[in-house]
Amino acid sequence: MNIGIDGYEANVASRVGIGQYAFEILNHLYPLTQKHNVTVFLPDAPRTGFPPERANWHYRVAGPSKLWTFIGLPLAMAREHLDVMYSPTHYIPRFTKVTRVMAIMDISYLKYPELFRTKDLYQLREWTAYSVRHATKIITISQSSKNDIIKAYRVPERCVVVAYPGLRMKHDVMTKTPKNYILSVGTIQPRKNYVRLIEAFSIFIKQNRQKFSDLKLIIIGKKGWLYEPIFAAPKKFGIEDRVKFMDFVPDAALPSYYKHALCFALPSLYEGFGLPVLEAMSYKCPVVVSNVSSLPEIAGKAGIYVDPTNVQDIARGLLTAVRQRNLIQGKNRINAGVTETRKFTWEKAAKETLTALETI
Repeated sequence: MNIGIDGYEANVASRVGIGQYAFEILNHLYPLTQKHNVTVFLPDAPRTGFPPERANWHYRVAGPSKLWTFIGLPLAMAREHLDVMYSPTHYIPRFTKVTRVMAIMDISYLKYPELFRTKDLYQLREWTAYSVRHATKIITISQSSKNDIIKAYRVPERCVVVAYPGLRMKHDVMTKTPKNYILSVGTIQPRKNYVRLIEAFSIFIKQNRQKFSDLKLIIIGKKGWLYEPIFAAPKKFGIEDRVKFMDFVPDAALPSYYKHALCFALPSLYEGFGLPVLEAMSYKCPVVVSNVSSLPEIAGKAGIYVDPTNVQDIARGLLTAVRQRNLIQGKNRINAGVTETRKFTWEKAAKETLTALETI
């Protein structure tokens, strides 16, 4: 079988979200595709970390990178004899008759359009809708997302495949962290619900000021969009000295932040999966998460669940996590989290992806 893979999203310097997903799937497909011919299409030379070329695994570098799915990718594909083209993104290449398979992480742009910039929203809505109409199969990252895709786009259930992301254990380098803190990790954007988390943290502090006099909230994540109200929130709620934003933390340092946090909080309005939750559980960190979308599916019995629209409930979740951490109930949740993480591996995700391609 001749398989094409769109490597555009995977071939970036700092991989988060869909870029990390594409990179991991590509790397874990490598040992599984000995019987197939694979061509990975890129607008630039492959970066460090990509699998080496071999007799049946090649990189085709073509341009332009601008309007990649409209021009560069279709032109490059025309020079190959492909049986199927896999795009681990929301967008499939146009102007080709090759059978196409796409990936959709989530449909937050349909559920919460007000949380997106106008330009991004148009592209996500229109280009994804086109791709869904012309894709033979859709791969997504949770049962929750699958249900949303089927409902939103009215596609048959058999056409949507779940391939859960895996846990990528990071190289652990001991890093000095603050003594008492609650941790959150994710791109600085409205969907992560950081303004409510900060307000909930301020309530938590005011109600427990004596016991947690030096407690801080650390938020690790790159700037996304519409982030100004998020950065303004600590001052708004009178806790600017208690909240610390960290734009970048090396992968090797993240384990220390997870290990030493009193708890991890991600009260997102919507998540297709929520990989930082999985990472936190793997390092025995209690998790406070929303009771919506995919998060109950991922956290299972380990999660302390909150209503993401209710700041009092988020504050209650934080207090529960911190109070119970060293009690039997808290330890049971931590152990359940470690068990839960074993369900999710990139090897399994790659196998399910390859099966979807092979059964077109």
